Amino acid sequence: MPGESTTEHLVAPRHLAGGGDPAWVTVPLHRAFGWTPADDPLTPRVILTSPDHQTVLRLDPDPNRSWWALHHTGDQDRLAWSVAFDAQTPVECIAALTDALASPHSRPARVTHPYDYLGQAGWCRARDHDGFTSPDGHCDIEHFVSSSGNSRWYINTAVSGDPEGQIWRAHLHGDTPQHLVSAFVRALADPAPLVRDPQQLPTRTLARIRIQPRRIPLPTVTALAQRTAHLIRQHAATGAVRRPPIPRQRRPR
Repeated sequence: MPGESTTEHLVAPRHLAGGGDPAWVTVPLHRAFGWTPADDPLTPRVILTSPDHQTVLRLDPDPNRSWWALHHTGDQDRLAWSVAFDAQTPVECIAALTDALASPHSRPARVTHPYDYLGQAGWCRARDHDGFTSPDGHCDIEHFVSSSGNSRWYINTAVSGDPEGQIWRAHLHGDTPQHLVSAFVRALADPAPLVRDPQQLPTRTLARIRIQPRRIPLPTVTALAQRTAHLIRQHAATGAVRRPPIPRQRRPR
């Protein structure tokens, strides 16, 4: 009916806002970029493979390891690399990386270093490692380089130093293309709040986040549907591969 409205809740800072809806990542990869899902409807695991079969995304709700894992096999122009994210990593940040990976025209002519985004967003140089710390002190980003030359990006979000204070961690292999690392870091450092269901926020962050409710007109299309439609139009405009039809789910026998 005309005039109907609903309440959405805006949560900041992003690194303490919780994971959100995984479909924010998986649906556009399939519908807009043509990634193929594994046909295994009887498990909670999601596996998506890129059209060139070089990259695989796994979403596996295993409490003993990272829920998100992205693996690229490498080719003659690029070494193999992988990234992993815990369950409470904001999906909007993961989506920034996967969008940049899936779009064939996303790589800019000049790649901004991830640390530049952090400095611009008011993050501080860390005292005990080569990296940055969020203004509230709860999120650390470090680019670690070993004596042998191997490198890795570490992102750690915690509200205290004990194991119970851990919120989420992310690991990005040093050979991950820098524009993908930058996309993730830029989204993480963005001060804009994220829309979240208050009932699904990490309980350990409640005393440290800002929640702003606001009334909005009742949407006729969900934010996910709008995002996916925008990416489909954008991807089609580049002459990329057409998205596949949604496969029918098989009924168990």
